[in-house]
Amino acid sequence: MTKPAAAVCKNADMAGTQRLSADDLLILLAVGRSGRYITAADELGLNHTTVARRISALEQALGGRVLARVGGSWELTDLGRQALAAAEAVETAVHTLSAPDGAGTRLEGVVRMSATDGFSAYIAAPAAAAVQRRHPGIAVEIVAATRRVTQQRSGLDIEVVVGQPQVHRAEAIRLGDYRLGLYGATDYLAERGVPATVADLAEHRLIYFIDSMLQVDDLDLARTFAPLMRESVSSTNVFVHVEATRAAAGLGLLPCFMADRHDDLQRVLTASVAIQLSYWLVARAETLRRPEVGAFVDAIRDRVRRQQDVLLGIRSG
Repeated sequence: MTKPAAAVCKNADMAGTQRLSADDLLILLAVGRSGRYITAADELGLNHTTVARRISALEQALGGRVLARVGGSWELTDLGRQALAAAEAVETAVHTLSAPDGAGTRLEGVVRMSATDGFSAYIAAPAAAAVQRRHPGIAVEIVAATRRVTQQRSGLDIEVVVGQPQVHRAEAIRLGDYRLGLYGATDYLAERGVPATVADLAEHRLIYFIDSMLQVDDLDLARTFAPLMRESVSSTNVFVHVEATRAAAGLGLLPCFMADRHDDLQRVLTASVAIQLSYWLVARAETLRRPEVGAFVDAIRDRVRRQQDVLLGIRSG
């Protein structure tokens, strides 16, 4: 028996009023990972009332609180963290027993993440496909959103954001850097001329995010390179930025790893406008210990590492 499991059993023996249930430990595992009874209930195919009742039974068996309400989510107490470690051991044992002979532990489950549009399409999606090829039992749900990190990660296992986040009760992992550059369509530049200096940008209009709806400080600061540029087409979706630039609506401040895919886009003022930003991954420590989540995070980090030159707009040859 592992030490965490032994500690939990010792607490249960001291409580002595109710038998400790492995099923209740697995319910705690779901709540501890998501921070929400409702999310855990959906994952387990139970109702909210049943989850609450089983957590209460677990606390009676252990003789103490395993969860505490913090803000809008449930957080593990010290006893809850001990119980969670025991629950993880139970989960691993179940997965090992259910795997085909010789196949080892079979990874399965749903991993839910949010990330920016470009990251979702060009980093997260290929990483998810790579994981799914190795572990067919894993499914990945990706929500595309450009926003600050949420302090209550209910319903999400992983968040990828731009800029170093300030987080509580979670881990922040730097994934890597990417670069924004200024691009114009070849037809647009042939007609309007290629700007030679930052001052020349006053004669052009900018394609970028909607100012009043942009929540990410680093992205907001990015446009200060040319404060006199008027807005052209603005959107919360970076794919709209790319297509509006290709359609000659103005000059687009675009991620290099997206714009460089298009032969009809030309980067301008390469030395003057090269804005480097960073991607960060945020998740609960308990969530990162889930094998399926760990496999996906490893695949994301590998994809970022392999694509680092592309992300920074460094062309080969």
